[in-house]
Amino acid sequence: MTQLTSKELLTKGISCFNNREYKKAQMLFAEIIEGDEKDRAILIDAFFHMANIFHLKGEIGKAIKAFNKVLSLDPCHTDASISLSVLYNDIGHYEEGKRVFEQANERVRHKKNQNAIYDSEEAHVPGTITGIDDAHINKKFSLKHYELAELYMVYDRFDEALFEYNKCITLDSSNHEARIKLAKVYARKNFPSKAFEELRRLKTEEPSYLPARVALGVLYYGNGKILEAQAEWQNVLSKDPRNGQAAMYLNLSKTATETTL
Repeated sequence: MTQLTSKELLTKGISCFNNREYKKAQMLFAEIIEGDEKDRAILIDAFFHMANIFHLKGEIGKAIKAFNKVLSLDPCHTDASISLSVLYNDIGHYEEGKRVFEQANERVRHKKNQNAIYDSEEAHVPGTITGIDDAHINKKFSLKHYELAELYMVYDRFDEALFEYNKCITLDSSNHEARIKLAKVYARKNFPSKAFEELRRLKTEEPSYLPARVALGVLYYGNGKILEAQAEWQNVLSKDPRNGQAAMYLNLSKTATETTL
């Protein structure tokens, strides 16, 4: 039987990983790692996927060790940095998580600046490939800012949460849930006009995104605008009759109104 090359092992391992055959994938990546592989790119991919398998299996210590190995081979591996930062936060090592995250953030900023200079100098060269995958990187950082915002909210640190939600939205405007959370922070800080502004804008920009209408109804109700709240929830139910949240809020509002009367 012909022995597979490291490149073939990696390809097969990634295929197994994508198909959620983690046990098989782990064996293939281990074969690369435990061998005498000299190709850094192959080793980096093997360690990175192995780290993700450890994470999925809940073996946090091994995952942290593997992500750190990736970074020892490639200090600019953004995905490994962000994953490692998330893991440190998960186990309560917030300072360490923040340090890793800020280092990754600084590297990406520096690389983007270098690419901007390179682009301006080399823009005239046909076929030149420049830049980094900005959309991918931005979404990664956006999720990290979202997680930090959620953590700040647990401790009622609204100003910091507000800052992090805004960073999250700036990096990934498609994160509509973050915009709803932003409105909720404004409401908690007693800035209802800002909360209304955010949710109305989201409703206008994304008319099919029903959670925005549900949240707007809740905000209306909390500010004593019962009819406006009910109109929002009824609108949601006209578009999605099975929307449990809208139905619940609408029924509760009607019951409360009848009890008051």
